Amino acid sequence: MKAKHLMALLGAALMAAALTACARESGEVPSAPQAPASATDAGESADGAAPAAEYHKITAEEAKERLDANPDAVIVDVRTPEEHAAERIEGSINVPNESIGDEQPALLPDLDAEILVHCRTGVRSRQAAEKLVALGYTNVYDFGGIVDWPYGTVTGE
Repeated sequence: MKAKHLMALLGAALMAAALTACARESGEVPSAPQAPASATDAGESADGAAPAAEYHKITAEEAKERLDANPDAVIVDVRTPEEHAAERIEGSINVPNESIGDEQPALLPDLDAEILVHCRTGVRSRQAAEKLVALGYTNVYDFGGIVDWPYGTVTGE
């Protein structure tokens, strides 16, 4: 029985290696499957420790509800300064994803503030939300892209 399981695992590993090689040849880089943002909803980790902080994935509608309920919530646009200047959600601040590193962004001084993160389509907002949580922010919500924001935007500088 153990030999069957071992052969199945070996076969899966070989298949994954072959797919990765094919993707590299075609110029695509496969990404590893990601656990959902709320993977530790059970309340504690397997070793009994408190769960690591996580961001929350929400919809644009849920973000609007949060903004209506909490006027102190911070809308963080993680697109480039040029993208932000061309079109933005009113009241948003621009903290480009690429600028978020090992130090807390100066525009986000409160680690416990409610932070609603977006980009253009949702890729950079997920990356930025993960980085902000890693920096110690405790109340981070990713609502995806401005393309899905149905509540109006401001254009121009």
